[in-house]
Amino acid sequence: MRTAHPAAGRREWIGLAVLALPTLLLALDLSVLYLALPSLSADLGADSTQQLWITDAYGFLVAGFLVTMGTLGDRIGRRRLLLIGAGAFAVVSVVAAYAPNPPLLIAARALLGVAGATLMPSTLALISNMFQIPAQRAVAVGVWMSCFMGGMAVGPVIGGVLLENFWWGSAFLLGVPVMAVLLVVAPLLLPEFRDPHPGRLDLVSVALSLATILPAVYGVKELARHGWRPLAVLAIVTGLLVGVVFVRRQRRLPHPLLDVGLFNNRTFTAALLVFLLNGLLMGGTFLLVSQWLQLVEGLTPLRAGLLLVPQAVAMIGATTLAPLLARRFRPGHVMAVGQLVTAAGFLLLTGADGDHALFVVLVAFVVTSAGIALPSALVTDLIVGSAPPERAGSAASLSETSGELGIALGVAVLGSVGAAVYRSELGPALPAGLPAEAAARARDGLAGAVTVAGELPGGVGGPLVEAARAAYTSGLVVTAAVGAVVLLGLAVVAALAFRSVPPYAPVGAEPAQPEESAPTATRH
Repeated sequence: MRTAHPAAGRREWIGLAVLALPTLLLALDLSVLYLALPSLSADLGADSTQQLWITDAYGFLVAGFLVTMGTLGDRIGRRRLLLIGAGAFAVVSVVAAYAPNPPLLIAARALLGVAGATLMPSTLALISNMFQIPAQRAVAVGVWMSCFMGGMAVGPVIGGVLLENFWWGSAFLLGVPVMAVLLVVAPLLLPEFRDPHPGRLDLVSVALSLATILPAVYGVKELARHGWRPLAVLAIVTGLLVGVVFVRRQRRLPHPLLDVGLFNNRTFTAALLVFLLNGLLMGGTFLLVSQWLQLVEGLTPLRAGLLLVPQAVAMIGATTLAPLLARRFRPGHVMAVGQLVTAAGFLLLTGADGDHALFVVLVAFVVTSAGIALPSALVTDLIVGSAPPERAGSAASLSETSGELGIALGVAVLGSVGAAVYRSELGPALPAGLPAEAAARARDGLAGAVTVAGELPGGVGGPLVEAARAAYTSGLVVTAAVGAVVLLGLAVVAALAFRSVPPYAPVGAEPAQPEESAPTATRH
């Protein structure tokens, strides 16, 4: 017997607009915080270590709880978990906005991370359940990703307006009205889905998943900041060893926290790998370009954010276009072309040390962003579409975890490449008569060099800044060249790994699927 999936109707498309609300909010929250950090640090008296934890506590807890929350949504219902997370996010946002000291703000940011970990897997899993026809699901995923990118684009602008007219806490209060709307309309427009036979939640597996992800993410971030240090390496090794124990336990449990059997699907595994590497390349490059705009070109954060709006618009357009192209061409071919376009953007970025550098970098970043959006939209769809409906939350959580780890690895790996080139280029170019302590601080990074130069006489400080900016630009150029080579390899991987995935058929001509291919989730 064969049965066709029902096509999504008006209610599902309106529900997609509801699911876009938390996605947009999380993007705004991420981009606004960096603008608010200087003013809140001055107001609360936060030292450098506390500033790092204010920014990192959220990301650590999001990464750590994604797997748990994705699976929890499969068990208790994805809409229910979304509403619980939205309510918690709104309450803790108020606490963060009025935090009287750095420790309380750090704690609030950590709780926001736990709440945030419920939102992205829930929304992506609900999209997978509401849009079961591949062509419609691909469009819905593209809209979902476009909302996140749009939030990142307008975040600096909104943040700049808020911080010029209100205090730093207003940045956190952005989430309150958004979550209030979600709590009112979600029960009316979103259906409920859950695994009909979930089994009990294994708390030991929850602890093992946290002990796997948190040390690994911490170690990667420390490598990005300070290079190869024993504590960072030990944290990563610890996370990997605990991860082995976690996987073995999941294979033995009748109802695992994470269905590692999903990795037996080659399309699913290949899609996760491509998503991870794309996140690595774009995460590291975005960091390097953002710092280049501010520290080499001397732009303010707000102006740098405004100049990056076109690349976000390019990503939104390409994300929307990807599922339409996948109706005429094989998704693997669309992804391969996207990787090639991204490689071309990276090659353009190698011109950052030439004439009209600012124009070249901005154009290169637009090309790169448009190219990377094509595979990103389709890969996300393949990840959630490859999983059975009752495991959609688990698949969505793996997708989000892969993206989080990819960005963290990108900052660490590409940041390390850029830093190595920076130190190599800067050493011979240091001006004569520079004190040893100042030289050491300058070698730590471009920000340190600019700070040191401001404390030195103009005859020494000026040449130091110029040498440091040239060295940093060289690091960006080399990193872009490395990225271009990796992307050429990814284009081949995408074309081969997804060659069996057919083009998305029109809605009225969807191929039927065997009933026994996957159990259906309970829908209310």
